[in-house]
Amino acid sequence: MKQRMAAIALAGLCLGGAGPLWAADKVELTTRVSGVVEEVLVKPGQRVKKGAVLLRLDKTVLQARLDEVAAERARADADEEDAKRELERAQELFDRTVSSTSELEAATLRHARAQAALSGANARLVIAKKNLGDAELRAPFSGVVSAVPGGPGTVVTADCQPKTLIVLGSGQP
Repeated sequence: MKQRMAAIALAGLCLGGAGPLWAADKVELTTRVSGVVEEVLVKPGQRVKKGAVLLRLDKTVLQARLDEVAAERARADADEEDAKRELERAQELFDRTVSSTSELEAATLRHARAQAALSGANARLVIAKKNLGDAELRAPFSGVVSAVPGGPGTVVTADCQPKTLIVLGSGQP
């Protein structure tokens, strides 16, 4: 039960005895990724709808990382295609008894490594796309902006206790 209550507290929810769960009055928001605040789109007292963009980080580095990973993925895809052709050629030569088992095994291993590299590149591409999307801080629920302690130029370090950028209240008394 203690673990459940701790998990609920971490999620920004309150537990009232045996009663229902309700949202906290105010939630301190920050981005999941590190960067520099480029623009704040809200002011204290402003009502916002769930999903509204509250602020944006400078996306230059995150976009460059996405471009780099996309190029890495293209290279891994080409390497996998090449390894696949080599494996098919080695299998054909082996079937005609022109090549040895070790040559076929080497081609099989190269193809497996190329497939693994492609899988890794695909995963890094998903992460890079997610990071770029997370450069925009969105309202997790409809409410009223209580405070905006993070303005343009604020440095956000997401790895260690990130700075609160927006405080969003439920708008209920």
